[in-house]
Amino acid sequence: MQTAEREHADYLALLNGAQRQAATYGDSSEDSGVDAGPLLVIAGAGTGKTMTLAHRVAHLVVEGVDPARILLLTFTRRAAQEMTRRVETIVRGALKARGEQARIMLPWSGTYHSIANRLLRRFAHNLGLDPGFSVLDRGDAADLMDVVRHEQGLSARSRRFPKKDTCLAIYSRTVNTQSTLRATIDDAYPWCADWEEELKALFRQYVERKQHNQALDYDDLLLYWGHLVGETEFAETIGGWFDHVLVDEYQDTNRVQAEILRALKPDGAGVTVVGDDAQSIYSFRAAEVENILSFPDQFLPAAAVITLEENYRSTQSVLDSANCLIAESERQYRKNLFSRNRTGGPPTYVTVEDGDSEAEFVVDAVLANREEGMMLKDQAVLFRGSHMSDRLEVELVSRNIPYVKYGGLKFLEAAHVKDVLSVLKWAENPKNEVAAFRVLKLLPGMGPRTAAKCFDLLAGNDFRIDALENFKPPAAARSEWPAFCALLKSLAGVPLDDRGWQTQLAEVRRWYRPQLERIYDSVETREADIEQLEQIAGRYPTRERFLTELTLDPPSAAGGESGDPLLDEDYLVLSTVHSAKGQEWDAVFVLNVTDGSFPTEFATGKRELIEEERRLLYVAMTRARQSLTLIAPLRFHVVEQPRDGDRHVYGARSRFMTDRLLATMQAEFRGREAGEPGALGPRSATRIDVGARMREMW
Repeated sequence: MQTAEREHADYLALLNGAQRQAATYGDSSEDSGVDAGPLLVIAGAGTGKTMTLAHRVAHLVVEGVDPARILLLTFTRRAAQEMTRRVETIVRGALKARGEQARIMLPWSGTYHSIANRLLRRFAHNLGLDPGFSVLDRGDAADLMDVVRHEQGLSARSRRFPKKDTCLAIYSRTVNTQSTLRATIDDAYPWCADWEEELKALFRQYVERKQHNQALDYDDLLLYWGHLVGETEFAETIGGWFDHVLVDEYQDTNRVQAEILRALKPDGAGVTVVGDDAQSIYSFRAAEVENILSFPDQFLPAAAVITLEENYRSTQSVLDSANCLIAESERQYRKNLFSRNRTGGPPTYVTVEDGDSEAEFVVDAVLANREEGMMLKDQAVLFRGSHMSDRLEVELVSRNIPYVKYGGLKFLEAAHVKDVLSVLKWAENPKNEVAAFRVLKLLPGMGPRTAAKCFDLLAGNDFRIDALENFKPPAAARSEWPAFCALLKSLAGVPLDDRGWQTQLAEVRRWYRPQLERIYDSVETREADIEQLEQIAGRYPTRERFLTELTLDPPSAAGGESGDPLLDEDYLVLSTVHSAKGQEWDAVFVLNVTDGSFPTEFATGKRELIEEERRLLYVAMTRARQSLTLIAPLRFHVVEQPRDGDRHVYGARSRFMTDRLLATMQAEFRGREAGEPGALGPRSATRIDVGARMREMW
């Protein structure tokens, strides 16, 4: 037993055997606190991954590792904050037990992109960057791509050229997979095959424009970090700052992220990665499952592997089906999830006539669960693609059942919020062309051509903001121009480390109010969003940190849920499977479990994509705590036929629903009975003069 485990077992009391083994891996050391080789923790669905990783970090601190020498990499800012909070709570309890007190800070806990941002600013001069470079969010990057696309005449081609978002997606996938443009096009965008040379020229100009503007997009943060540690001098320097490097959700890393980790710790000393190969479902974002599958063999001796199999979420009957599904995967870390919860019956595999029957069945089942005491928000309907819930949504509305559908706009993607942030971004970096164009076009009479002339004048004066006073704006903006110049001059003159910078947002809001009223409707609602932005700003010590952190990991607001704000205290959850990862509900319904959906038709013919589709269905199934229902329509109506047409095709049973898997489930068929909606009843001679009644209302 380890020293810390022997003396301070209380803080490990909540862990089971495998979790404790992972948390305390390594040997105590007087010099560094803990000496440990590379460790891979395979954390099955619902096995307490976050708790295990938090206890691992806490154990290192309790054993004497300096928190400032721990690098903790996560995929969201929220995960980093939650991990830090848990670690502080665990350590505080452990130290209190032995009569000590300390405030624990993890200064190097954050997302890959936020840590990259900090390092690149520190080594900016070595990389040919200005330390005040701007970070482009996805929307800004797409806008810049569109500017270059238009300048090169690609938007005026007679044949269809990819739009800005598609161009950015092709660019991003290519750089993150470290593959060739041709390979990316062949794999994911075959319809763009004729545009390879034009796309290559577009991307080259896009990169040059970013460099000229001293702006980096999301992908650049990782690429620059990768190039930085690609040099042995800097890899050893940065790697030497940390005794331990821990990575959460390692199955979601791309090739660049994996190479950064190897460069920092080539021998694997102090490296702990946690993840689950069975939940690797983001290859469309360039995530590479091979990173976790090949991790142990990257080191000599090979990394230790600890598997967490005790599930604290689902009943054993749900896990039996999930285990059966994933066991048929060709390449994986073998595990058999088990639960102490033996209640509840087996999952249900329901076949229905068509999409309408599917919607009716789900609504009836959801309401039946509600009658038995289960809240609507404890139930979720999951699907492969967002359009697959269309019929269900119509049925929910007709039955007056409130719902939310996850996967909409982020708060910071709202136009009025981006307007305000662009003012600050331009003041932060006068070379930020995207922010400049957005801000200038807010003024009356300022179109793209006039905005370009204004920016050219600024560039010709070494990007000194006060040079804007010499520009002659169009007549419509002439009266507002002095106040606008004064605002930018005031914002640009604030020192980078100014601690009272938050008052700038109030200045921007006062200037922006007339533009807001002129450009948009629902002014009161939009102003409330900007006021919320001011409240968020209070959490950040500097303007640069505020702009960068919100760009890297924007918070979601009500706009992230489909539909109008809810007044109901309860609502059903609708979600794509990708958006549902990490969530759990008492009852889960999975729509359209047929070939063409699970797996999607676009995955057929590629073994690795079929395996990812299997993992996607596995993720959907393991979201259920008590009740799991898979639904398979038998037929699909053909589109573009008369309203009363009945042309249809029959769906094939999902190849994942093998006889072995079906043996773990209860099979049912639900058809539409006579007299139910859709059946024609006898005609009546009764006539209702609705027109007269309507007239009498007035």
